[in-house]
Amino acid sequence: MYEPSHLRTFLAVAQTLSFTQAARRLGLRQSTVSQHVRRLEDATGRALFTRDTHSVELTEDGEAMLGFARRILDVHEQASAFFTGTRLRGRLRFGASEDFVLTRLPEILEGFRYDHPEVDLELTVELSGTLHEQLAAGKLDLVLAKRRPEDPRGELVWHDGLVWIGAERLRLDADRPVPLIVFPPPGITRALALEALERQGRAWRIVCTSGSLNGLIAAARAGLGVMAHSRGLIPPGLVRIPERAGLPELGQVDFVLVHGRRRTSAQGAADALAAAILAGGDRLHRRVTGPGRRLDLPGGGAG
Repeated sequence: MYEPSHLRTFLAVAQTLSFTQAARRLGLRQSTVSQHVRRLEDATGRALFTRDTHSVELTEDGEAMLGFARRILDVHEQASAFFTGTRLRGRLRFGASEDFVLTRLPEILEGFRYDHPEVDLELTVELSGTLHEQLAAGKLDLVLAKRRPEDPRGELVWHDGLVWIGAERLRLDADRPVPLIVFPPPGITRALALEALERQGRAWRIVCTSGSLNGLIAAARAGLGVMAHSRGLIPPGLVRIPERAGLPELGQVDFVLVHGRRRTSAQGAADALAAAILAGGDRLHRRVTGPGRRLDLPGGGAG
């Protein structure tokens, strides 16, 4: 009833909220993307997106289809691998940025390990800037991280806005420097926050630096200051700083998958994990409930 190619196209549009970006990701014409979505909507008898000239949004039925599409494609891939006899092996060095510590990325990695038990998956959790450096040095095979606005590399997983967040009770004094909670260099969010404040001519001071997202969240919850963060990944206990505080706009950020430039024995495994992340990318917008889950894997490394 539901064509796998149409479901893949639907997921790409749902994750990027753009028919143009989905077409680029899939290597299709935009008209083909529209056709796939229309045929899937015909098959369901429901509208999956609301769209106008400026925006694309999932409908309630579209949100429901996300889970069905993922499960159908998961089973489809498992059946294809079983009957073609392909078994991936080898060591795969995967890096994920600190942004995903509180998301459902572990569910995607758990599914990958189940489907490919002979792949030795090694996980590194670091700042996006550090991960890009390690990838360039040949120390990683695949990276899921933010990219700098001028960087064209990588396959778009989703596009999001950066916002200022802090404790709900926090009040900023317009006559005093903005108290900042930041990652250390070469953190991309740090750089974008400082650049925005410099452009505005707003004074600032750093009140907390930590390479751990949980460390930054603890400082923010304690009311020490504000931090720049992805709008779709705001941690529990923190809220957006209202516009009346006068903080500058931070702009947009892309979360991308980037492969190592050198072809290695891990290429097949890297391609398979990238496909799994792209297929389940909408899970990365959804926080885990309860205490934050660490990105630890049995038999893998975390750094």
